[in-house]
Amino acid sequence: MTVSTASQEEIEAGQLARRRALLFERAPLAIVQYGTDLTIEDWNGAAERLFGPAREEALGRRVDDLLPASGDPDAWRRLLAEDGAAPRVWSHVSKDGGVAYFEWRHERLLDERGEVTGVGVFGQDVTERSEQLRRHQQKEVILRTVTQTLPIIVWAIDAEGMFTFHEGKGVDGAGLQEGEHLGHNVFELYAGTDGVDMLRRALAGEASHSLSSTHGVFWENWEIPVRDERGEVYSVVGVTLDISQAKSTEQDLRTKLELIERQQQVIRDLSTPIIQVWEGVLTLPMIGVLDSQRTAEVMDTLLEAIVRTGARYAILDLTGVDMVDTKTASYLLDLVGAIRLLGAEGIVTGIRSNVAQTIVSLGLDLDKITTLGNLRAALQHCIRQMNKERAAGATQIAPERR
Repeated sequence: MTVSTASQEEIEAGQLARRRALLFERAPLAIVQYGTDLTIEDWNGAAERLFGPAREEALGRRVDDLLPASGDPDAWRRLLAEDGAAPRVWSHVSKDGGVAYFEWRHERLLDERGEVTGVGVFGQDVTERSEQLRRHQQKEVILRTVTQTLPIIVWAIDAEGMFTFHEGKGVDGAGLQEGEHLGHNVFELYAGTDGVDMLRRALAGEASHSLSSTHGVFWENWEIPVRDERGEVYSVVGVTLDISQAKSTEQDLRTKLELIERQQQVIRDLSTPIIQVWEGVLTLPMIGVLDSQRTAEVMDTLLEAIVRTGARYAILDLTGVDMVDTKTASYLLDLVGAIRLLGAEGIVTGIRSNVAQTIVSLGLDLDKITTLGNLRAALQHCIRQMNKERAAGATQIAPERR
């Protein structure tokens, strides 16, 4: 039996319709068709899998009720009046109850008279892509905030040294503009500077940190190699921080510290003045609290003065000393011993009662130390001793003359 031509065409048309229906159901995109009253007329399997409602449940419902678009009640209706518009990305509640982002493309449906009868929309889940875009935008905002707030320059060069990125508020201090270096080679712009060697090492894979001075500005630099999936360096990202203000503050602080140190030295010199009463006799009047640190400084200064002047007597006058700590009493004895080793005599005068009690409580031996009541007594002692020395010297010379 021969099948007529019309019957064959009908068979082929039926097969095509079934293939289209199968494709409609199995398509990975959510396909929704709705009329001018926004009532859903078709709803494929992907829409069911993504949003939950079955086809029978979705048909006849309003699309803006079933799929509210990012809180915009007129979003679906506007598609009835638009053709060829860019894809829309709206958020919807997915089948699992979470918020998902979908990219929708649409095509208006027209009758034979060209009038709009509805809209067919095709939706793709772009939640992951949207989240990546959101994170990327967030990073961009953070980077922009940092570069536009701090005196910093963020830059990048490729393997040949060409600038591919150059932004940051720090360019103002250098008299430059953002992006001014783009397309220029760093090794040509900064030839002969110390930073060039750092950059070459960074391109060789060695991260570096350095300080430099260019454009009249002090910079702190970080050079960070960027590697591809094979581990080869294809770029260097750099962060350059303007530390001119910090350097200026550091220098001011250093200057102030040096001034304070000089002032403290003057105060120490004034508080422990070494006076040469006459040739061969030094006196050191001390005032205030005598602690271990001050005694150590006195020892160095006094011993140096004895050697320099050739003094025979050194008088330590403690009349103005209110207090000594336990270690200081021992240091005083050591000081007198050191004076003796230099061939001079150490004399301690003006010891107050509380100082004497401290020395006694420590059980220190003062038998070999000359102690007198006051400076006058010490000077008289020195005069007597020097007179005796002169008399002894004259006695030795007289027999020789006879």
